[in-house]
Amino acid sequence: MTIASRFGGKRCVRFRGVLPLGAWLLGGTPALGAAPVLLEHATLIDGTGAAPVADSAILVRDGRVASVGRDGTFAVPAGARRVDLAGLTVLPGLISDHSHTGLVKGTRDDAANYTRDNILAQMRQYARYGVLDVVSLGLNTSPLFDRLRAEQHAGRNPGADLFGVDQGIGAPDGVPPQGMFHLGPDQIYRPTTPDEARAAVDRMADEGTDLVKIWVDDFRNGVPGAKGYPKIDPAIYRAAIDQAHRRGLRVAAHIHDLADAKALVAAGADIIAHGVRDRPVDPDFIMLMEQKGAWYIATLDLDEANYIFAQHPEWLDDPFLSAGLDPALRAQFADPAWRARILAAPLTAASRKALAINQRNLATLYRAGIRIGFGTDSGASATRIPGFAEHRELKLTVAAGLTPLQAITLATGQAAALMRWDDRGTVQPGKWADLLVVAGDPARDIAAVDRIAQVWHRGVRTEGALVAQ
Repeated sequence: MTIASRFGGKRCVRFRGVLPLGAWLLGGTPALGAAPVLLEHATLIDGTGAAPVADSAILVRDGRVASVGRDGTFAVPAGARRVDLAGLTVLPGLISDHSHTGLVKGTRDDAANYTRDNILAQMRQYARYGVLDVVSLGLNTSPLFDRLRAEQHAGRNPGADLFGVDQGIGAPDGVPPQGMFHLGPDQIYRPTTPDEARAAVDRMADEGTDLVKIWVDDFRNGVPGAKGYPKIDPAIYRAAIDQAHRRGLRVAAHIHDLADAKALVAAGADIIAHGVRDRPVDPDFIMLMEQKGAWYIATLDLDEANYIFAQHPEWLDDPFLSAGLDPALRAQFADPAWRARILAAPLTAASRKALAINQRNLATLYRAGIRIGFGTDSGASATRIPGFAEHRELKLTVAAGLTPLQAITLATGQAAALMRWDDRGTVQPGKWADLLVVAGDPARDIAAVDRIAQVWHRGVRTEGALVAQ
């Protein structure tokens, strides 16, 4: 017998013979032929933007949603295992369209952190927070990243499914800064000519990258008087975009400023991978995004994470945060001298301003009908905590003016649409049964997403709730 699956339109690893029992026990791959499971009596938020459905029923078979509706509206197979979720809410597992993996351990970014064990530990942490699909948007090392991506697609390890960009393209001596990230020579390409850029894209395409990433930023981050890094030559990023499209790949662009965002969309970039944070977006940008059909990811948490833990030391007593903290990071957050230094830093004032602009721009673009996904840049630095960052992003999105239901839709159905996935992101027949079960009503109070009761990945209940209810 041959079992083949498609994930995001890609043919993945084939298993011949009987699927290993261990895959079921790890909560990664469903045990085909196992008894169906009926999740009943919960309120359902299905990720499409539709109103919540009370007293719902979700039939799961072979890891996928077989039927969904109100309780009693479809036949339940004999022998189905029933799980009573009365008083709880079910929503799709969260999806991050912009994260990073293997860069951080403890408090430090370093190439030495890019190990199999560290990346898999981060995938497990994402899943415990209900984030079940992660797009690691660059600074990855091949072939390790490619192997782990295939393993996660095949459900060989517990934790979130993994997609992303292999290395990515930045400016020589530019962003991402070598001194800040301590990158290895195989984690990013820094072409000096258009031909070198095309060759870099070809290497990533040959490795099976899901997207191509380019960094166009000077990393001044709005700090007055800050010395910037060199920006990539437009001729080089135009060559990279052109070659990516020739290879059937879309391009995600790191930006900070509106002028760069405009230039990149005009050049054909498909995804603006961070929000515009230097000034309000204008009608020209909105029209350009609409005409090009480009996507936008705000990553609101990116700037907030620069200061929020210094501002709220009491959060260290919150199990929802502490469950995701490395001991060294916890010690840093508890250090009064560190907190005082961060709050006094010029970057903190600039980050507060950038977050406010980013939130206003997100609301403007959302109301204008621009296509918007969901991401946080979690994992790029120690304070952007995998899993926790995605929950903060939901709250910041609501604070920007979207409703809780709209924010959840961005983090589920819309995030899947950005990646062109048709097998996840919503609770509908045929989709993977990737489910986050929470106490309370997150369609009314977005903070309810933190009250995790259960996580189901591909129809299997995972190792347990992050915080016991």
